[in-house]
Amino acid sequence: MAHREHRLGVSETTLVNRHLKLDSSDLDAVKAAVADIDELYGLDSVSFDEKKLKLHLAYDASRLCLDCVEDILDKYAVEISRGWWNRFKEEHYRFVDQNVKDNAKKEPWSCH
Repeated sequence: MAHREHRLGVSETTLVNRHLKLDSSDLDAVKAAVADIDELYGLDSVSFDEKKLKLHLAYDASRLCLDCVEDILDKYAVEISRGWWNRFKEEHYRFVDQNVKDNAKKEPWSCH
């Protein structure tokens, strides 16, 4: 298994990948939002597929959450697609992000 270097603030154990479809025709606003998202502490990578209008994110869920990314998208008036599949993924991502954040704070224990 190859060892990959991550950005500062990103731990391999709490790294998550997210894929969201955007509903925006203003590609300049999307590119500006992606540039702003790229500066977040705890973000490993961000990219935007212009053909499929998909935002791809990899971040440390103990430091960031989907809401942080959505705040930046709102600032640039970039909408996330409101299709049922995208809404389902958003809620699942939020649940997993919170679970990772809660588990990262807990002290591991063992009865052995």
